[in-house]
Amino acid sequence: MRPSTRAFMEASRRRAGHSLFDRVHGYVYGRWPYLYIGVGTGEHPLARVLGPVARWVLDRFSGGSEERPSEGGAAFADTYHGKAVPLEEATQLVTVDEEIRLTDLEHVIPYGQARDIVLKHPDHIVVLDCPCRAVREDPCLPLDVCLIIGEPFAGFIAEHHPDRSRWIEPEEAVEILRAEDERGHVHHAFFKDAMLERFYAICNCCSCCCGAMQAHRTGVPMLAPSGYVSEVDADRCSGCGLCVERCPFEALSLKDGSAVVDDEACMGCGVCVSPCPGDALALVRDLEKGEPLDVRELVSSAS
Repeated sequence: MRPSTRAFMEASRRRAGHSLFDRVHGYVYGRWPYLYIGVGTGEHPLARVLGPVARWVLDRFSGGSEERPSEGGAAFADTYHGKAVPLEEATQLVTVDEEIRLTDLEHVIPYGQARDIVLKHPDHIVVLDCPCRAVREDPCLPLDVCLIIGEPFAGFIAEHHPDRSRWIEPEEAVEILRAEDERGHVHHAFFKDAMLERFYAICNCCSCCCGAMQAHRTGVPMLAPSGYVSEVDADRCSGCGLCVERCPFEALSLKDGSAVVDDEACMGCGVCVSPCPGDALALVRDLEKGEPLDVRELVSSAS
C-alpha cells in the first residue's frame, strides 16, 4: 500500500461515521478520477456499460438517487457538490497559513452531507489535469486547473497521478485562479462524502466541460450559489453585451440597451464583473443565496 493510500485510509477510519463503503468509494474516486468522471458525464467509452452499475451501487449504499433521496437517505447532490466562490474567496482558500477546522456549516454549505472545511497542511497544493476537461473530445485549455488542497488529498493525487499533476506553491495557485477568472471560468469549492465528508478541491469550471454545471442545467442541484448576486448600474452600462456572453449560467440578458440580471439564475460567481469596460457590474450580498464561503470570516467567528 502506498504511503498516501495508507494516510487516506487512516484518516477515513478516524472519521466518525465514515463507512467501509465510503473508504473504498473515496479510494476509487481519487485513484481513477478520469474513469469516474468520464462515466458520470457519459463521455467515457465504457459509460454505457459502467454507468448503470455505478448508479445502482451508489443508490444501494448511499441511500438515494441523483434527483431525490430515498427514505432516510441522501440525494446524490448532498454527497458530492460545489459552492461558487468569487475570486477573492477562492484566493483565501489557497493562501490559508494555518490548519483550520470548521464543521457543521449548514448556513454556508446548504447540503445534508459533506459540508466541513478541515484543512491539514493547507500549503500542500497539487494542480491536477481537470478530469471533466480531459474526458472531452475537444476540451477547453489549459487542462491543469484543478487545485487539490490539504492532506491527505494532495499527497494522494500527487503520488497516484504523477503524469497528470504537480506540486505548486500557493502563489502559483493564485495565478491559476486569476488566469481562469480572466477566461470567464467559475471557481467552485468542491465537497464530497467519500473525501472525508469535507472540502478537498477548487475546480475552475467552464460551462461546456464541467460535469457539475452540466448536471445543474438538467435539474440536479449539485451547485450552491456564492451568497452574492450580480447587480447592474444602468447609468454606467453601455449595453455592449460582454457580460451576457461571459455568464456561464445564462443569468444576464440585454433589455432596452442595458444588461439585466435574472437573480434566480445568478450564482454570484463574479466572472461578469471584472471584464465590464464601464465598471457597471458588482457583486452584492443576497440573503436568499445563503452565506458566502469567506474563510477568514468563518475562522474569526469560530474563534
